[in-house]
Amino acid sequence: MMQKCSDPGNCKPGASRHAARADRPRSLLRIAKFPAASAARPHWYAFCYLSGHVTPVPSRVAPNRAETGETGTHVFSTDLMSPNPLPILSAETPLDEAVARLREAGVEIAHVGLVDLFGTLRERRVAVADLPQVFGAGATFANVLPQWDAAEQVFGEGPFGGEPIALDLTSLRPYPFEPRACLLIADYTGPSAALSPRHLLQDQVAAFAARGWDAQAAFECEFIVLDETADSLRESGFARLAPYALDNRCWAGESAATHAGFVADLADTLAAGGVAPLSLGLELGPGCLEATLRHTTPVRAADDQVALKLITKAFCRQRGLTAAFMAQLGAEFPGLSQHVHLSLRDTRSGSNLFEAVAEPGSRLGHFVAGMLALMPEAMPFTHPTPNSYRRIAPGNWAPKAATWAEQNYAAAVRLVTHSAPGCRLEYRLPGADANPYLNLAFVLGAGAWGIDHGLLLPPPYEQGSPDAPAPDGATLPHDLFTALGRLARSEEARAIWGERFVGHLCTALGHEEASLRRHASAAERARYLEII
Repeated sequence: MMQKCSDPGNCKPGASRHAARADRPRSLLRIAKFPAASAARPHWYAFCYLSGHVTPVPSRVAPNRAETGETGTHVFSTDLMSPNPLPILSAETPLDEAVARLREAGVEIAHVGLVDLFGTLRERRVAVADLPQVFGAGATFANVLPQWDAAEQVFGEGPFGGEPIALDLTSLRPYPFEPRACLLIADYTGPSAALSPRHLLQDQVAAFAARGWDAQAAFECEFIVLDETADSLRESGFARLAPYALDNRCWAGESAATHAGFVADLADTLAAGGVAPLSLGLELGPGCLEATLRHTTPVRAADDQVALKLITKAFCRQRGLTAAFMAQLGAEFPGLSQHVHLSLRDTRSGSNLFEAVAEPGSRLGHFVAGMLALMPEAMPFTHPTPNSYRRIAPGNWAPKAATWAEQNYAAAVRLVTHSAPGCRLEYRLPGADANPYLNLAFVLGAGAWGIDHGLLLPPPYEQGSPDAPAPDGATLPHDLFTALGRLARSEEARAIWGERFVGHLCTALGHEEASLRRHASAAERARYLEII
């Protein structure tokens, strides 16, 4: 299927994948032909899961011969699809009952995973019928996940072994890459539970519920699609990164039209995985896309962000591309963000607890003041790698200081206060590499702390550029080593998020920082090797 380069001596690594672009399957969605008025012009539909229901969605482009199986290529048949909606499960649903309901809905395979410190799902594939045996009472999973780094190298001292875990049945969602399959998230229930970012967020949500508060959250995330495969990246030593959609211009209508098929297919695949974006489109420069997700509960919002990343990366890899969520891929790329949108409701009345006017003594004012006060001390919660801090370098459209303002995109916290029902905040500081559970855990914990202590807002940020000088007291750490030192000394952070978790985060990310400290980039060698 892959064409060889006609001039091997002049072909860059991975050239054959470019020649074979036209041969790539357009979509791996399950596609079915529905009756139409004319047999010559059939309607094509892609089955998508939306809000727990299997919904036929018109496909943007009729599938090619390979997708319909006419050439013998295997594709997912709708005959293999679950004919019924996924069941709605609660935390109290007995596992045997959940299994019966899943099988009744035609679901036969479960992908069950735990999310590690860097927001990556680590999973096992099992038959739904075997869930009680593998993930029921007495189930364990290797407790190595909290003790290894982004390169899967263990830094902890152990002992390592199986540790109790439990399924979160409320995390159920469809799995878009395999027929009759679902995805479930599990987590530790033994000693490692105190080290789990997802558990930490659940604790924050429970504390809000005890106050009669219901937070609603959504993520807005940027990523870069590269015209690179796993092989081509390694052949160049990750040094040469060719973007997909070289002709893309930010928000340009012709760019959207040119690449509409790719964007639409990705949106459909996300929807088939239970992540129906509010918006998905091309953004700032070659290869850059942005997805805005729908608001929901904080834990589900973070689950959605994890699913978005997993599905997008797999979708691209299946097409000979690579989706990158690093905060800063290089000086020639834009910085990539993971913004949080948050509102707060009263559980009894349903009213928005964030006032439409951000006054210093308002609840919204106290909440944001808490975030501003703790941003400099808790940066590792949202900036977990040395690369995270490259995004906040001069020249990027990213906040550089702990600031707030109404409708000012240069501020770290942007307030949308045009109407009381829709009043919310947007936390714009984190990069795309943030763990979404820790991102939200910071926002909730710091905001509640600000309310509890009656903190007052400083003056709003009035500069039009994020590179403008930071106001007094608003400067942030600009590298992971400095940020970890501030977090380790923060009594407030340990009081809010727990002594053990903060200590573990400092240890884990300290190892991550040290692992790259001796490495020099090609740009450093080019700048200093001959002149110094």
